Amino acid sequence: MKILIRLMAAVAFLSPLAALSQGLAMPDQGKLLATGGVSQLEGAGGGGLTPWALITGYGSEDSYGFNAHLTQVSTQDYRLKTYGVAVGFADRLELSLARQEFSGSKPPLNQLGLQQDIVGIKLKLSGDIIADQDNWKPQVAVGAMLKRTADVQGLGALGVTSVRQLGAKDTSGVDYYASATKLFLAQSLLVNGTLRLSKANQMGLLGFGGDKSHRYELLPEASLAYLINRKLVAGVEYRSKPNHLAVDNEKAYYDAFLAWFPNKQISLTLAYARLGDITVFNPTNQRGWYLSVQIGQ
Repeated sequence: MKILIRLMAAVAFLSPLAALSQGLAMPDQGKLLATGGVSQLEGAGGGGLTPWALITGYGSEDSYGFNAHLTQVSTQDYRLKTYGVAVGFADRLELSLARQEFSGSKPPLNQLGLQQDIVGIKLKLSGDIIADQDNWKPQVAVGAMLKRTADVQGLGALGVTSVRQLGAKDTSGVDYYASATKLFLAQSLLVNGTLRLSKANQMGLLGFGGDKSHRYELLPEASLAYLINRKLVAGVEYRSKPNHLAVDNEKAYYDAFLAWFPNKQISLTLAYARLGDITVFNPTNQRGWYLSVQIGQ
């Protein structure tokens, strides 16, 4: 409840701030329903696992949009909670802020706690998913995510207080990505492809780089969504992952999702996700449910 109150306060704060800083009109909600996407796990507009070239919110090129989200992912042995806010300016620039909180529920990691803060920026370079229906040109955007992970909680008895002690080289890092998104309205189909440069272990929750490798890797991500009707979207996603740590045989992420957009103020996303192994101390293929709510304009 406290997190939801904070998110609502952030939304109320962002509205006048965005108008003052950009000199734009109040949110006009000029974009079509669902064309801002939902809130991705790292705060960007897009799918649940991967960012899309869409700019968050419903503001047209003459306005802006904003939202707040709260997401919970629950597998057999772990919980991931992420919450944050995002603003889209003139359907061109997106700024986001998100926090991730990860916890364990099964010994010996039942006291484990990891936290990460993420600041994101995305810029649309070309194309328009609605206007470009008479050609094959996708909407294209580039972005970056600045990430910083906090101290490890709950493993003090094992002498572990930092991700560096698990093999990570850094506690902060930057992901860079480029996304291309194409909407085929006649076929009710959306296709997205993303290429990400990253050193992040488990999105950064386990630090950046590691004892096996400290190089940036080029990682493909993909989404396919079908518009069942104007308010309901079903789809699948794939996200490739690096493998930098000896203690974490990191695997790709997959999900199948259903997103509901009853109006332009709220969306709900339900997914079933496969997240692979999290650590060699618990080599169970993690599967579970993903639920996200987004509110805004």
